[in-house]
Amino acid sequence: MCGIAGLLDATKEENLSSQIQQMTDQLYSRGPDGDGIWVEKGIALGHRRLAILDLSPSGAQPMASHCGRFIIAYNGEIYNHLDLRRDLTSEGAAPKWRGQSDTETLLACIVHWGLDATLKRTAGMFAIALWDRQDRRLSLSRDRIGEKPLYWGWAGNDIVFGSELKALRQHPNFQNRICRESTVQYLQYGYVPTPRSIYENIYKLEPGCVLEIPDSPPLTAPKQPLRPGEAYEKINIRRYWSLDSVIKEGATDPIECEQTALKTLERTLNTAVAKQMIADVPLGAFLSGGVDSSLIVALMQSQSNNPVKTFTVGFEDAAYDESPHAAAVAAHLGTDHNTLLVTENETISVIPKLPDLYDEPFADSSQIPTHLICQMARQHVTVALSGDAADELFGGYNRYFWGPRIWNRLQNIPKPIRHSLAHAIKSLPVSGWNRIGDFQQRIRPGTHGVTRLGEKAHKLAGTMEAANDIDSLYRALVTVWSEPSHLVLGGKEPVSVLENSLQNALKSSPAERMMTQDMQSYLPDDILCKVDRAAMGVSLETRVPFLDPDLIALSARLPLSMKVKDGTGKWALREILNQNVPRELIERPKTGFGIPIGDWLRGILRDWAEDLLSPEKLGADGLLDPAPIRQVWAEHLSGRRDWTHRLWTILMLQAWRERWE
Repeated sequence: MCGIAGLLDATKEENLSSQIQQMTDQLYSRGPDGDGIWVEKGIALGHRRLAILDLSPSGAQPMASHCGRFIIAYNGEIYNHLDLRRDLTSEGAAPKWRGQSDTETLLACIVHWGLDATLKRTAGMFAIALWDRQDRRLSLSRDRIGEKPLYWGWAGNDIVFGSELKALRQHPNFQNRICRESTVQYLQYGYVPTPRSIYENIYKLEPGCVLEIPDSPPLTAPKQPLRPGEAYEKINIRRYWSLDSVIKEGATDPIECEQTALKTLERTLNTAVAKQMIADVPLGAFLSGGVDSSLIVALMQSQSNNPVKTFTVGFEDAAYDESPHAAAVAAHLGTDHNTLLVTENETISVIPKLPDLYDEPFADSSQIPTHLICQMARQHVTVALSGDAADELFGGYNRYFWGPRIWNRLQNIPKPIRHSLAHAIKSLPVSGWNRIGDFQQRIRPGTHGVTRLGEKAHKLAGTMEAANDIDSLYRALVTVWSEPSHLVLGGKEPVSVLENSLQNALKSSPAERMMTQDMQSYLPDDILCKVDRAAMGVSLETRVPFLDPDLIALSARLPLSMKVKDGTGKWALREILNQNVPRELIERPKTGFGIPIGDWLRGILRDWAEDLLSPEKLGADGLLDPAPIRQVWAEHLSGRRDWTHRLWTILMLQAWRERWE
C-alpha cells in the first residue's frame, strides 16, 4: 500500500525533480516507510512506500523492469503474485528475481503478457502508473471495483496524476476551478461520482479501466470526461474488466442448488481470506459484530494458529454503540480483541481533520468512526481486513427488499394518488414515525427497516413523488438533495455512471439492478473511498476479501433467492456464519456505523455549523444559493425535520472550501 504521483510535461524543458518531489511529499501518510522519484525528459513518477511485502530495498519504487523498458509506480497489493510467479516460471519467462515484492512480479508479467492480460490475471487492489520507455506512452490502470484511488487531468498544459488531489495541487500550474456539475452531483449523492472530481479538468479513472496517454498529450482537456471506449486526440480509455460482463456470464450459468452454492461460497471465501492474510507485517481485522465482519474474522481465526487481532470502536450513546456485540463475537471466536471507547468530544475532534483526510468534499458521516477505528488499529497492526462489499454483492441493504416492494405497489397507482399518499406520510412528523418503529422493534425483535423509521418514511414520501420506474426509484432512495441543481448557481446535473444501461438479464430483477448500481458507484465512490482515506490517513492498509474476483463472479451466479430471503439480506452469508457463530450473537437490526450528528448540530456543533452556513460564506464565489440551505438549517434547528444528511453535505463542502480554496 502506497501513494503515487506523476506528471507529463508538455514542454519537456523543465527539470521535473523538484516538482515531482513536492507532489510526492504530500502523500507521506500513504507511505511513511520510504519515497522515490524517477525522472526522464518530459515524464516524472513519484512514490511513497508503506512496506507490506518484502520490506527490503528491493521492493522500493519507482521500479524498472529487468529489461529496462518499463517503469512503474504502483499503489496496492496483488494477493496472487506468488501464483503469477509460478505461471511465469512454467512458461519459461521468469527473470532472475531481485526480491519478493509484488511490484517486481507485476513488471515481469507485463513484459511477458502485456498490461491488459496481466491485469486480468491479478487478484488484488491497485492504482498503477506505467511508463513505456520504448513507445514513450503512459498507462494508468485501476483495480476492478475501485479500492485504490487514481486522479488524473490537466494542470496548465501538463498532465498530472496521483493517489490524492493534494498531490496534484502542488503542481505550479494547478489553478483548476471547482466544477459546478460535480458540485451538483456531490449534493445529490454525498460524494462526487466517478469519472468527475470536484475540480474542472481533473478526473477519477473508472474502475476496471486502462487510460493511455501519449508522450505529447493535448494541451487542453476535453469538454466532458472521457468514458471507456472513447478517445480524445491520442488519449484513449478502455476496460480490461467489465462488471456487466461478469453479471451476464453469471446469469447464463446460475447455481440452482442451495447446498452446492453454500459449499462453493464457503470455499471461495476461505480462499480469498487466506490470500489476503499474507503479509510481512502485523495483521488484524475490524469487527463490528455484524454479519460481514464476523464472517471474515471467523474464517481468519479458523486459518490462524494464533488469536487474530480484532478492533472495534464504542460510543457513549448506547443507541450507536455496537461494541458489546463485537466483544461477544470476539469472545466466542477467541480473538485478541481491542475496543476503543470514545467520548463525544473525542469523536467531534476528528471533524476538523476531514478536509485534509478526504481531500475533496465527502459527506458520509460514518467517515468519523471509520477514522477512529483505523487510528486505533494502526497502534497494533499495519494491515486490517474488513467486511466491506458484502452488502452490495449479497443483498444486505434495506433498499434491496423494500425497494421492489415499494415499486410493486407504486407502479399501478396514478401519480395524483401517489402525491396524496406522500402528503399523508409527511403529515406525521419524523418523531412520530420513530415511535412507531421503536414499538415494532419491541414486539418483533430482529425485523428490518424500522430503525430510524421517521427518516425513512419521509424519504419514502419523496420517492413516491419522484419515481417513474425502478431506476428512478433507486436514484430517489440514494439521493440526499432531491433538486441539487437549484442550490448551485449556474449548475446543472450531468449524466453520471448511474445512468449506464444494465444487462438485459437484470431487467426483471429490481433488487439486482439496485445491487449492480451500488457496485458501480456507491461502493467505490462512498464505501471504499471512505475506508481508503480514513485508513491511509494513519498509514494503515485495509483489505476487502469480498472483492476477490472469484467471489464477485460467484455472486453473479447466485440467484436473488439465495441473497434476499424472507425480508432478510445476505442469506447465504448468514448460513455460513451460523456454522461458526451462534445465531443469537448476530441477529439484530442493521444499524450501520453511525453517530448522532443531527443532535450535535443542534447542540455542541451548532456554532461551528452556523459559521459555515452563514449567508456570507454560503454565497462566497457565487457557487451556492444560500436561501434554500438556510431554510433547511432553520427547520432542522426547530426540530420539525431531521435534515442531518442534507446539512452534512453542505457542511463538508463548506469545510473543504475553507481549507482548500
